Amino acid sequence: MKIYILLFVLVTITCVIAEDYTTKYDDMDIDRILQNGRILTNYIKCMSDEGPCTNEGRELKKILPDALSTGCNKCNEKQKHAANKVVNYLKTKRPKDWERLSAKYDSTGEYKKRYEHGLQFAKNN
Repeated sequence: MKIYILLFVLVTITCVIAEDYTTKYDDMDIDRILQNGRILTNYIKCMSDEGPCTNEGRELKKILPDALSTGCNKCNEKQKHAANKVVNYLKTKRPKDWERLSAKYDSTGEYKKRYEHGLQFAKNN
């Protein structure tokens, strides 16, 4: 689903569009972010245009369209794993936020159809 990739980007906080996404944030403690409601809510508000963004959040919003349209083919395995973790968490623990982000980033349902069986990313070259 589109939101899977969105959340991957959110979690990895990828900064720039390049040949591959930056690995600068690959060692972030994803579990800590997911368990900290305040931090997670701030990221969700940023991505929903409902609150201010950190520098990482702004960069995330810049690369999101590329990540969604390419099936995250610039993502490494660690980033893909983080994306799956975030998506599963939001779907089960914060379904209203999941729906809100889905509505914003996949209003046509294109990515929902593409990723209906989970994140099946394009292979890195």
